[in-house]
Amino acid sequence: MSTDDERPEVPAVPRTRAEMRAAREAAEAAEAERIDRAVASADHVAPPADQPTPADRPGDQQSAGADEAAAREAAAREAAAREAAAREAAVREAGDREVAEQEAAARKMAAFEAAAREDAEATALPPVPLATEPVFVGAAPEPVVETSVAGAAVGAAAHDATVDPYAPPTPRATAERRVPPAPGSRRRFVLTVAAVLGVLVVVGTGLGIASLLQGPRISDVQVDAAQAIESSGSRVILTANQALADIDPAQVTVEPEVPFTVDASGRGVGVRFTVPLDDSTEYTVRVADVVGAGGGPKTTLTTSFTTPPSNIFLLRRDVAGKDKIFLTDLSGEKAVPVFEHDKINDFRATSTQLVVSVEEDDGSRLLVMDRDGKNQRELTLPGEGYVGAIQVSERGGLVGYSYSDKELSDTEGRASVLVTQSLSGDDDPQIIEVAGTEASVFVWQFVPDSAAVLFIDFDGALSLVDRSTDTGVQSLGLAATIQGISRGTYTAIVERLDGAVVELNLADGSEQPLAASDPDYGTASSITPYPGGTLRHVIARDDEGLPIGQVVVRVDDDGAATPLVEVGSTDSILQACASPSGQYAAVVVAPDLANNAYDGMLLPLPENVETHLIDMASGKEIVALTGFDASWCQTAPRF
Repeated sequence: MSTDDERPEVPAVPRTRAEMRAAREAAEAAEAERIDRAVASADHVAPPADQPTPADRPGDQQSAGADEAAAREAAAREAAAREAAAREAAVREAGDREVAEQEAAARKMAAFEAAAREDAEATALPPVPLATEPVFVGAAPEPVVETSVAGAAVGAAAHDATVDPYAPPTPRATAERRVPPAPGSRRRFVLTVAAVLGVLVVVGTGLGIASLLQGPRISDVQVDAAQAIESSGSRVILTANQALADIDPAQVTVEPEVPFTVDASGRGVGVRFTVPLDDSTEYTVRVADVVGAGGGPKTTLTTSFTTPPSNIFLLRRDVAGKDKIFLTDLSGEKAVPVFEHDKINDFRATSTQLVVSVEEDDGSRLLVMDRDGKNQRELTLPGEGYVGAIQVSERGGLVGYSYSDKELSDTEGRASVLVTQSLSGDDDPQIIEVAGTEASVFVWQFVPDSAAVLFIDFDGALSLVDRSTDTGVQSLGLAATIQGISRGTYTAIVERLDGAVVELNLADGSEQPLAASDPDYGTASSITPYPGGTLRHVIARDDEGLPIGQVVVRVDDDGAATPLVEVGSTDSILQACASPSGQYAAVVVAPDLANNAYDGMLLPLPENVETHLIDMASGKEIVALTGFDASWCQTAPRF
């Protein structure tokens, strides 16, 4: 370690530029005084004025003596001038040399002090150990030398004559390599690092112990609440902060109650809802007694989410103007037209698209578009003809419809054949065949949440075909009509030829009679299943069989029946269907049927049609909207 006693003796030199300039001026003054004294001495050597001069000599001697005296005087003056110029140059050179020596001494002093400060700092203990940095002594800048040919020699000579080349002091050991820390400093550095590592280990261990003591926790939740109210099969995925032990479905509960399945693996627990969820409802999912894969305490994982309000599409026909498809909330106050055409026969909606059948002079056209009516594209039909009974399979990505050629006779043309094709339009229309023959279909439906098709041909044969596989057509006996197919259960309500209404399991072909309602409202003309029950349209008749009134009854799974909508003999109920979750009912009514003319479309309906929205839980009507073909319905009204 350096101390003040170890510093080298450094001559006292001016430290500032002002001091250096004063020193140089003093040196110049001293040299000028010395020159004056030398000149005075030369004048003293010259002959005095009263001494006889060559001019006093007679004749030519005097003339020669005068010339010689004048020459000597001129030579003396020239010599004095040269000596004065040389001495003046010497003065300047001496001043410049002295200034250069002073500047060099100042630089040496500054380098020495910097090295001393470095020694002092190297011995101090910083808050956090740092690597020692080397200190380098900078070389003096080279003087600027003229680069022209004429001035090169002059510049070099001037540099040699006026400036002493700067020789830097011998570099210190720290200028060449890092100074190793002192033993005490090294020990302090090691102790500091060890202390930091020890704190990190303690903190990490503490967090691990805390995690084990607290048990698993939720780190992420994924759910699409908007999709959940549109279709079945939506999921909520809970991700824990650690791998979990096996999860039993009995550990999972959902409030309000809704059917679901559980799929758990690693850190994730997936809860899949087998039916759509209610709108504007908060759902809470709990997974009880959850344990980490490595053991530890039991915890309950809980999450909640709220579904958005429902919207609904309706078709409003206008005999005098354009037909329009509207998107509206359930109050009817925010209705927005999304598509219009001169003649809209039918439409269906998925969670992302609309499929619309329009009529033109040369036949039907089938259009696919976004739900806001944009990005329209036309699907290729099997030929030039007419389209009816449109349905969609969102899970299968398919649209299905019945098709008839425009040119049709007893011997030529296709009549009511069942066609399916991709909603994307990237494939050709596929006509359903039975025993290698294109089948004419009386009634048909997509099985919800699948690509399977259930249909009855004109011979009364009930058949099932899955368009996603090549398994072929599955025969399910004879039937008069298909009432509906339940979501999430793969169960169809079918009326057999003898009039019996049964619940048919499409997976294994088993069936059982449909239970009567309590109270029993009689035989239903149409039955629409929904999660938790059925909607049954019953026509009351007098003793002669004439209709005297109609009612739509909600029948729960336990058989309890509650009337929702009743009309008299002058009105007619055209259709009843439920929202995807069964939260609401949409009942289509044609008022004053005797004075309500039909519109003459391919799917003919009365010109004045109303859709009544009913809250199923309370049985109260929410609103009555002008239009029909609610997007909740799987098929169009059948009349």
